[in-house]
Amino acid sequence: MKAAYINPFVNAVRHLFQTMMTMSVKIGQPALNTDAQPQHDVCGVIDVSGEVNGRVVVSMPELLATTLASELLGDTIEKLDADCIDAVGEIANMIAGNAKTDFPGGANAISVPQVVIGRENVAYAATTPVINIPCETDEGPLDIDVALKAR
Repeated sequence: MKAAYINPFVNAVRHLFQTMMTMSVKIGQPALNTDAQPQHDVCGVIDVSGEVNGRVVVSMPELLATTLASELLGDTIEKLDADCIDAVGEIANMIAGNAKTDFPGGANAISVPQVVIGRENVAYAATTPVINIPCETDEGPLDIDVALKAR
């Protein structure tokens, strides 16, 4: 997968944390995810179609999900309830939406986010390599898996 499709996700995560969160984020080196499974159990899933097709998964542990939801909603969220799940979907949507605007070339569309609990419940296309972008926040790990293939 070309860096032109990975770098927009790095920039989108940075932008999200600079503008919407009070905690910092450190972004690690993108690498091939050979497990073909998200790293954590709370997953915001976005499908991409157009010039590139595939899936983007933003995964995090439950503690980070509740912390980010609290920051986004401006209210204390202590468990994985409906508000937290909505916030995780919105976080995935903001990351994928911002990244999509920086893709090279033609038009691409993103799906409505789906939040999946349990990393084993998320599938990637077998023929598409999955690139993991590891991130570390003040409150724990956040991973972005990008599985996109040019048409």
